[in-house]
Amino acid sequence: MKINLLSPEVYNKIAAGEVVDRPYSVVKELVENAIDAGAKEISVEIEQGGKKLVRVIDNGHGIEKDDLKHAFRAHATSKLKTAEDLFTVATLGFRGEAIASIAAVSRMQIVSKTREGDSYGISAEGGKIGEVVPTAGANGTTVTVEDLFYNTPARLKFLKSDAQEEGDVANMISRFILSRPEISFTYTANGKVKYRSFGDGLKSALAVIYGANIVQDCYEISADKHGIKLYGFIGNQNFSKPNRSYQSLFVNGRYVVNQTVSAAVANAYAAYLMKRQYPFYVLFLELPPEIVDVNVHPNKADVRFADNQIIYGSVYSVVSSVLDGNSRALEYLANVPKTPVPEVPAAEKTAMREERTVRVQTPFTADVPKPAAMTYEQAKKELQFDISPIGKSEPRLIESRPSVLEVNAPSVAAQEDVFAENQKFLKEREKASQEKIDPAFLVYKGELFRTYLIYEIGDSAYFIDQHAAHERLIYNRLREKWERREVISQPMLMPYVLEVNAQEFAFLERNFAVLREIGFETEEFGGTSVKVSAVPADLQNIDLEQFFREVLASMESLRAIKLTEIIKDKIATAACKAAVKGGERLTEREVRALIDETEGDMGLRCPHGRPVAVKMQKSEIEKLFKRIV
Repeated sequence: MKINLLSPEVYNKIAAGEVVDRPYSVVKELVENAIDAGAKEISVEIEQGGKKLVRVIDNGHGIEKDDLKHAFRAHATSKLKTAEDLFTVATLGFRGEAIASIAAVSRMQIVSKTREGDSYGISAEGGKIGEVVPTAGANGTTVTVEDLFYNTPARLKFLKSDAQEEGDVANMISRFILSRPEISFTYTANGKVKYRSFGDGLKSALAVIYGANIVQDCYEISADKHGIKLYGFIGNQNFSKPNRSYQSLFVNGRYVVNQTVSAAVANAYAAYLMKRQYPFYVLFLELPPEIVDVNVHPNKADVRFADNQIIYGSVYSVVSSVLDGNSRALEYLANVPKTPVPEVPAAEKTAMREERTVRVQTPFTADVPKPAAMTYEQAKKELQFDISPIGKSEPRLIESRPSVLEVNAPSVAAQEDVFAENQKFLKEREKASQEKIDPAFLVYKGELFRTYLIYEIGDSAYFIDQHAAHERLIYNRLREKWERREVISQPMLMPYVLEVNAQEFAFLERNFAVLREIGFETEEFGGTSVKVSAVPADLQNIDLEQFFREVLASMESLRAIKLTEIIKDKIATAACKAAVKGGERLTEREVRALIDETEGDMGLRCPHGRPVAVKMQKSEIEKLFKRIV
């Protein structure tokens, strides 16, 4: 077998598959370079989801004329010199792969000017580098990437739709705005400004991404624990989100998704959140570079900690103390509120945990008493000495905490198909009903508990659940209209504006047509907002906030479930809310209209599977009274 040495053109294309597989990763790499160059203003422009154009403009230090050609070469970087530097990386970029990889699969141009020098430009097409030439330009660097993957059509066809790619770029920009609140960002997609921040602090950045009212639903924390600094914002006990896209973690300024920190926060919130609800947080973790390895993933999406136990324990202790309102909370709150955080009684927390969560074993038991100024190394030694596995000697505790932590159900369980039961009704016709009766022969005898309607026919009595019956009828009507595409929309007097993040907006935008088909008139309303101006006429009283919250809660698991099925399931839920409730008194006219609409089908079930009618024979009732045996 002959061994071939790959040319730069080939191995750069291979590297591009790991480093710049999508437009958002191109944006990520270029913005990271701009930040590392000391930029205070960064502008990002894209067209067609970044497939046609990505342009990043910064006012950083710029690139010297003699270094411009080096920028395109593989493993050329200004951020590392020796292998030892990998253990103290303080910049966002460091591998020197990004520019060469991007240039290999696009038409790329760099124009740069240092503060003391002149402006020069250089271009590359498909990895073929041109010459450095004088070019007009302001201080800083402008990088333009056009026709991404034009020379690798196999990869191009695997890109998502323009809307999806644009959503992922917007999500990436939002993380940069949050992680670098001292930098002014402008993000423009297809000529429209989507985000504009002003570099005036984290609270302002939060308002740009999540709206002006977000801070009032959060606690601002700032803690130094075991030589680790943790600060940022966490949602209060009553503030949750339908998916994990509202969770941001920055380790030494780098956005990552890390299971250790994620588990610590989830466990701290376990007593307060219902199933399929997720905490909101924007957290910054700062720790010595030598105890965190950033060279783990090609696109630097995760980091590895030298000691996960200390990281987990520190994060869990701080977040749970603030949420539980114990005596340590005042140490961790950045701005102590005028009214102290309410202490949750231990008995109440236990009851909440038993009702809302499952119990799983974890090696992290509790906080261990330590001096406030303890360093990371001291904490490591102390933890190794004090904490022993569950089932052995008891650890020394600073606060009373259970040795078994309550946590939300694992993510695998959370991905169960919660729509399975309703899909049976959507995919199969009703099975043979118990029987059909001409409603004209049913004699109304009254109601029971303002919930069950009683009818008599011959030697039989029927007890009909008025809510289940009405719910099923509404659902049938909506489903039939959906299948015939005859849903009538009812305009709203005041449009409803839905505030979502970039990922949620992209998801809704590419499904506007589906939403309109079922009666929801939806459209973009500036930035990442969605305006709802009409709803299905049969669901005029629908709780729109709850409806869209439930739809967005399913966003992460949509690979296996079509949106149409989810929408139908949510309509079933909406039908339930719109139906007459148990306990509501119906007039005789309403009772007759309800039974007529069922067409005498006594085998109906509500969309959730509950029976609409229960039949009792005269003989069964007489047996109860011992009139017959």
